[in-house]
Amino acid sequence: MWHASSPYPTLLSPNSKPKPCNSTQHPKPCYPWSQNRYQNPPINQINPPSSTNILQFSPHLMELSSSFLLSPKPCSSPSSNYSFSSSISPFPIQILIKNPQSRNPSFRILAVAVDPTKELSKNSPQRLLKELAERKKITSPKKGPPRRFILRPPLDDKKLAERFLNSPQLSLKSFPLLSSCLPSTRLNNADKLWIDEYLLEAKQALGYSLEPSETLGDDNPAKQFDTLLYLAFQHPSCERTKARHVRSGHSRLLFLGQHVLELALCEFFLQRYPRESPGPMRERVYGLIGKRSLPKWIKAASLQNLVFPYDDIDKMLRKDKEGPIKSVFWALFGAIYLCFGMPEVYRVLFEVFGMDPDAEDCQPRLRRQLEDVDYVSTELETKLSWQDIVTYKPPPDALFAHPRLFRACVPPGMHRFRGNIWDFDCKPQVMKALGYPLEMTDRIQEITEARNIELGLGLQLCFMHPSKYKFEHPRFCFERLEYVGQKIQDLVMAERLLMKHLDAPGMWLQERHRRVLMNKHCGRYLRAKHLHGFMIYHETVQDSYERNRRRRNPASTAVHQALHGLSYLVYGKRDVRRLMFEVFDVEQTQPKEVS
Repeated sequence: MWHASSPYPTLLSPNSKPKPCNSTQHPKPCYPWSQNRYQNPPINQINPPSSTNILQFSPHLMELSSSFLLSPKPCSSPSSNYSFSSSISPFPIQILIKNPQSRNPSFRILAVAVDPTKELSKNSPQRLLKELAERKKITSPKKGPPRRFILRPPLDDKKLAERFLNSPQLSLKSFPLLSSCLPSTRLNNADKLWIDEYLLEAKQALGYSLEPSETLGDDNPAKQFDTLLYLAFQHPSCERTKARHVRSGHSRLLFLGQHVLELALCEFFLQRYPRESPGPMRERVYGLIGKRSLPKWIKAASLQNLVFPYDDIDKMLRKDKEGPIKSVFWALFGAIYLCFGMPEVYRVLFEVFGMDPDAEDCQPRLRRQLEDVDYVSTELETKLSWQDIVTYKPPPDALFAHPRLFRACVPPGMHRFRGNIWDFDCKPQVMKALGYPLEMTDRIQEITEARNIELGLGLQLCFMHPSKYKFEHPRFCFERLEYVGQKIQDLVMAERLLMKHLDAPGMWLQERHRRVLMNKHCGRYLRAKHLHGFMIYHETVQDSYERNRRRRNPASTAVHQALHGLSYLVYGKRDVRRLMFEVFDVEQTQPKEVS
């Protein structure tokens, strides 16, 4: 410890006390040389007793002599001498430490401080530490913040306008969705190097012409197929994804292709199995395009060398190969859908990849089936193949945009409910809230009247809860319409986000898509229009559904999705957009209801 009133540091032992001053008026240091406190006292003025510790500092060589008092123990060892080097700056100072109560034997520590101006030895630890510190100052400058925290100055209006006008995303005015999925900048030499090396192999495996797609006309969307096919194979694990335009373009195609695949297989299984409930159909879809089945399809199409050019797919771990394969698979169908449409999606699925919907690993689990005694449409009595789905063209005077899919979801027996109480009381209010019927330019007036009758029966089916007739008539409920409505609203929302946010990556779009179309929000959109009061329940459960929100809200969500499915089957995708963004306004920010 240090003495408070002394200009020199005085080292005291724990049992010693500071010496009191002789003068009471002006306290002065109690040292014999206190008259000139900044000069070294003569050494003969100090009478060190036998139990005094002296620390002497010299300008060039310092000797430290210190006594440590050890408590007497029976097995105490004799005193030992220890030596260590120090780099304390030398000062001409002498410190007197007194401990009159010291009687125990002490051991002495001798320290020698080397002059810092004197050159250290070659193997000296101090020299090595000093060189290491100097080397760190030179070789490791201060590390800056990460790049994501560095704010870049915003572009001026001229550069920003040039960037958007030169972007390929604004080059196609007649194909806005296709234009929004193009890369944000033009492909560079590294991108063209991959195209020259691997693109012909990919097009040959998929069954396309080997001619460059740039030779096609501007009015043909397939002109951009080479660019989109290149982006589809640049999964996040490859080297080219370090470029922003490649990484963002691939993720946007992946985001779109996921919903395209689900809608395509939904329509296929609804027409192939007209009596089956949506539960087994979802299991069939997962058996075909689940992540565990995708490596098998990629290998069947001989595309594994394009996905993993340096690895053997058979020797890779499942967790290492499933992610990149799923990313490439979804993005590939996003590119095919943009350039060739939905029929080409079916051809690649069942012809190129060789998917078999009757395979054992794609069958649903066994469950108790309800007896279906109702009729199905004549064209659905035989099991349809994917060729039947692709080659089907509706007649020119068809009532609906998708007539066969409408017959697969709305059973013919619904005509027995024509003219009931709901048809007279509730249907006019529902059609007025939804803006139905739409104006159509039909050649014959009877076609318009027949369509409006079928539309009314479909609306009644949308509000028919499974508790009403499902156990006697399994298809007299909204389940099949809900299934197709969920898939079409996902695809329509994905296309909307892609065209609305040109510079957003696919992961951001996926999160935005999920938040907008959450089930609790979909039911809230329907209840905001006060349409949940028109639902048809069984008499025994009607009170429990109307009073318990935990049962009412999922039911209203199903009705909301079934309405989208019906609008898609009757009027097409354009009416789904009208319902979603004009009638229900699904992009609104819903505040939390306060009860």
